[in-house]
Amino acid sequence: MRIEVDLGKCTGHGICESIADDVFEVDDDGSVRIHGDRRPESDRDRMKQAVTQCPAAALILVED
Repeated sequence: MRIEVDLGKCTGHGICESIADDVFEVDDDGSVRIHGDRRPESDRDRMKQAVTQCPAAALILVED
């Protein structure tokens, strides 16, 4: 599975970073960076939580 961000929608709230700070990083300008977009199956629950809790609906979980 892969996690993607729509930077056009991202508002930099940082909720994703609080859920998985090893995956997401919100820069000073408010844009999010993803460290390693491909995630192991063991990360599925955290990635689903980040997607559903993103207030801007900017995160997408893509099944490969």
